[in-house]
Amino acid sequence: MSAHAPATSLVVAFTPRERTRAWVKRHVARRPARLSVARTVAAFAQSFRRDLVDAAVVDLGIAGGSEDAAALALEYPTVAFVGVTSFRPSDSPAVARCAELDFADVLVEGVDEGVARDVLISRGYTGRFATTLATPPASLCLGSRLHLSAWRFILARGGRPVRTTALAAALGLTREHLSRSFGTGGAPTLKRVIDLVRLLSAAELAKNPGYDVADVARVLGFSSSTHLSLTAQRLIGRRASSLAAMRGVDVLDRFTKEGGSAAGRRGSAALRRPKGRR
Repeated sequence: MSAHAPATSLVVAFTPRERTRAWVKRHVARRPARLSVARTVAAFAQSFRRDLVDAAVVDLGIAGGSEDAAALALEYPTVAFVGVTSFRPSDSPAVARCAELDFADVLVEGVDEGVARDVLISRGYTGRFATTLATPPASLCLGSRLHLSAWRFILARGGRPVRTTALAAALGLTREHLSRSFGTGGAPTLKRVIDLVRLLSAAELAKNPGYDVADVARVLGFSSSTHLSLTAQRLIGRRASSLAAMRGVDVLDRFTKEGGSAAGRRGSAALRRPKGRR
């Protein structure tokens, strides 16, 4: 696996009609995408609470159901919602509603087959998250080639759990060599960087009106909301309940102040050290 290979992206689809369901399966269900199909609005809504959803497809041809499924875009703004339509004149109100709900795109059956999967992956949550943070902030001191490759591998998981064995294998190193070499040049330890990226993702997802702390913990693979809160306390000195109000830059600033890098740890130690006699 390449260190820059994208993680498997989850696409959920509300497609009650067999024809549209077959279209979505044919043009979306290939790696790096994983497709989950729902035939009812209730099952579609439940999908968001089980896993980290990157993109959502809504069949716009269903009276009543399409509107309810599309309205979930207001609950989960981090998810890229995409409509699918045969573009009949009767679909015009549904397409206009997609624009009101800030859908990422609308795909036309019979026209957009060649770009459907790329649209969903590139505009999905994981892809946007990795692209936005591709260059690590200077405060983390991640300047070497090893640092950058590891950082981008971790980002490509979108905040999901990262196994150091998988990361080491992707970089062609042993786990011991990776862990020993990573925290050089003032950089944080590998574990702290992995946890930081997961926390950055948690802060972003916490802004979804449809999620509470327990939901965020679940979809990111934390063992519980308590586990997420303990991670937040350890890294940034804040409770998980405060993440929704924090920007990514706020999380990074708190991480540095709490000793997230070697430079930060030295600074924190100096602040705690009692002054000696002059």
